[in-house]
Amino acid sequence: MSYYKHGVSIGLVQINSEFVLSIKAVGTLTHEDYQHLAPMLEAAITKIDEPKVKVLFDATEFAGWEMRAAWDDLRLAIKYGSGDKKVAVYGNHDWVGWAMRVGQWFMAEGEVESFDTYEQAVDWLCEPEMAL
Repeated sequence: MSYYKHGVSIGLVQINSEFVLSIKAVGTLTHEDYQHLAPMLEAAITKIDEPKVKVLFDATEFAGWEMRAAWDDLRLAIKYGSGDKKVAVYGNHDWVGWAMRVGQWFMAEGEVESFDTYEQAVDWLCEPEMAL
């Protein structure tokens, strides 16, 4: 039996003492995926009561977006991208660096970094904050 899997899963996980918004994208995302994603993302973000929202994005099975879904993604980035966030993306895709640079435009107060492995992403995401 053959099937095609695509979509997004969102959760809130604790890594040591850090609460992290965990997002995993699979396959090629569609407009319909974003119709379901937006309310889940909004609910997850409002549940995080931390001074800095930390996001761990798993792109290991992500293939990209359909055209309309790419527009949906841009609108979500504009809506939720501002504020104090730290986003670690991991996965071995050539486009990850380019997508992270575009995403950084919408995160005036946040940080975005891409990594090859989960371990590298978590190490950076959960490193102690430097006091000024």
